[in-house]
Amino acid sequence: MYKCALILAAGQGTRIKSNLPKVLHKVCGKEMVNHVIDTMRKAEIDDINVIIGKGAELVKEKTASRNISYSLQEEQLGTGHAVKCAVDFLKGKKGVVGVFAGDAPLIKPETIQKLFETHYKNNNEATLLSSIVQDPTGYGRVVRDGEEVLKIVEHKDCTEEELKINEMNAAIYCFDIESLLNSLEKLSNDNKQGEYYLTDVIGILKNEGKRVGALSIDYEETIGVNSRVQLSEAENILRKRINNRHMENGVKLIDPNSTYIGDDVEIGRDTVIYPGNVIEGNTKIGENVVLYPNSRISNSTISNNVEIQSSVIIDSKIGEGTTVGPFAYIRPESVIGNNARIGDFVEIKKSNIGDNTKVSHLTYIGDANVGENCNFGCGTVVVNYDGKKKHTTTIGNNSFIGCNTNLVSPVTVEDNTYIAAGSTIVNDVKKGELAIARSKQRNIEGWVDKKGLTNK
Repeated sequence: MYKCALILAAGQGTRIKSNLPKVLHKVCGKEMVNHVIDTMRKAEIDDINVIIGKGAELVKEKTASRNISYSLQEEQLGTGHAVKCAVDFLKGKKGVVGVFAGDAPLIKPETIQKLFETHYKNNNEATLLSSIVQDPTGYGRVVRDGEEVLKIVEHKDCTEEELKINEMNAAIYCFDIESLLNSLEKLSNDNKQGEYYLTDVIGILKNEGKRVGALSIDYEETIGVNSRVQLSEAENILRKRINNRHMENGVKLIDPNSTYIGDDVEIGRDTVIYPGNVIEGNTKIGENVVLYPNSRISNSTISNNVEIQSSVIIDSKIGEGTTVGPFAYIRPESVIGNNARIGDFVEIKKSNIGDNTKVSHLTYIGDANVGENCNFGCGTVVVNYDGKKKHTTTIGNNSFIGCNTNLVSPVTVEDNTYIAAGSTIVNDVKKGELAIARSKQRNIEGWVDKKGLTNK
């Protein structure tokens, strides 16, 4: 049967006190609305419509890669009104639609699948998610008759008996599309707030004799984010969930409470991660990797048997058996080969570094292609910028670059070459040559005394 999803993402979120739309605040490195979208995909829901309002263009920009459609809610007049704004998306469709909140990022794919399965199995016109909580104060109560839901009663409207009910409405729903469209036409805003509530659809369906069911789930999955405090709580829950998943898959986290791993990160077994590491985006880490404390790795590939110490690696690839750091900076579009050494205070920018090459300390390599088995002395700089344009330097295999060398791009250093320490290279160096580009040393006898600079 056809299924689709609506994600409510139109509110600004006044309690979160931010100029950024609430659904764009990140949890474990990803915007909340993108967490929900990605969870829909994992639950095999392909047709997704996001209802946007406040900060609509920014929300569209941040979700553009997700292959979704949008509906616009120009005024925020309640959850029912938000769904009414997506009528054009729903018209002509037959099947089931799920309605989810863009600020509730903790829902699991298997829960979504179970929601739809429960809806189909019981031939419901609507199925809602609920939770059993010790203190349901402030939440709408789910009034049942066995498996069937009779109504949802807001806390302020509950009778004394209804206040004793501890099953709360999670505000996540599954509807027969045609039944939902018919009910939306009958929604009223005749209430103190002058808003249209999606919960009223449940009452409309029940009055028409339609079947409404509920699936009770863990309260943790239903948590919505309305404040910075709740944002932090969601972060802690999801971080623990992510870290536990990796440990169950064979990754050793020395201190999970101080390890920060994004939801889309992949890590191989027998990798060891020390405290203070931040691993973000679509990073893929291989097996038997050791991440010593305090590195940041974003959207990068780390191959097997790599060691990284206190370094930053962004949009790059590190080959097998390579060591990085401490205090190295691997900038975007860099590829480091196998069994290489990138040492302390080394910066690599948009460069390829060959297998077995050593860049041990205090060196900058930018816009360069470096061969295999090269050795860079301390203080080498690839001078890649002339003030207007970036230029490329090429260094062949088995080259030795002496300490304090400047390679002024564009320049080519061929295979099996040596650069003498302290040289500034502006011309190509041919295969097998030694390049020396420095002034001859002069020692001027008696100069210090003559200038009166002797310390007494």
